[in-house]
Amino acid sequence: MQKKIIANVLEKKLIAIVRGMEPDACLELGKALYAGGIDMIEVTFNQKSTNHFADTTKAISILKEQMGDKVMVGAGTVLSAEQVDLAKAAGAGYIITPSTDPAVIRYAKQQGLVAMPGAFTPSEIVEAYQAGADFVKVFPAGNMGASYIKAVKAPLSHIRLLAVGGVNEKNVAEFLRAGAVGAGVGGNLVNREWIAAGEFGRITELAREYVRAVTFS
Repeated sequence: MQKKIIANVLEKKLIAIVRGMEPDACLELGKALYAGGIDMIEVTFNQKSTNHFADTTKAISILKEQMGDKVMVGAGTVLSAEQVDLAKAAGAGYIITPSTDPAVIRYAKQQGLVAMPGAFTPSEIVEAYQAGADFVKVFPAGNMGASYIKAVKAPLSHIRLLAVGGVNEKNVAEFLRAGAVGAGVGGNLVNREWIAAGEFGRITELAREYVRAVTFS
């Protein structure tokens, strides 16, 4: 499964980030994203309270049970080994973190999961890679722009980078041309107002725009 997930990131290049959504809404959202060509979904943990962890694991479980192999589901904002265990038990195939924590990276790999930790500086990127990261999430990429990815890739061309934070359908191709192998996209795609209004067709159409952007990057 690890090889399949890695290959899918390299081929499809897009991971939808789902943050703070009710588990039941995640299923309709997953269907809308899949219809638009995005089949990787990151459901994030809410770190404000452990009471919210159940929502994350329930959403992951629902997506896995109802959509099966159509989508590859992972957990985001993972900050501890406990959350790695919760994510794996729910059916997550990969973990994504906002920071570089070698212990969490190594533990995720030991559990058979793909690790996509967050980093910002070249030192953090190298540290994450040396800990076993399959991809390193440059976050927040949008604050620095595609030129930062290009500059970092010059000496670190062997490390697979994902651009996350401030990435949209208009600039995602720039990040890929700069050297990122993929991107994580959140609020711009997973639009809360559209979801609340049941306008999932708009999410599908925007997902298609992202797919077109990365296809011709």
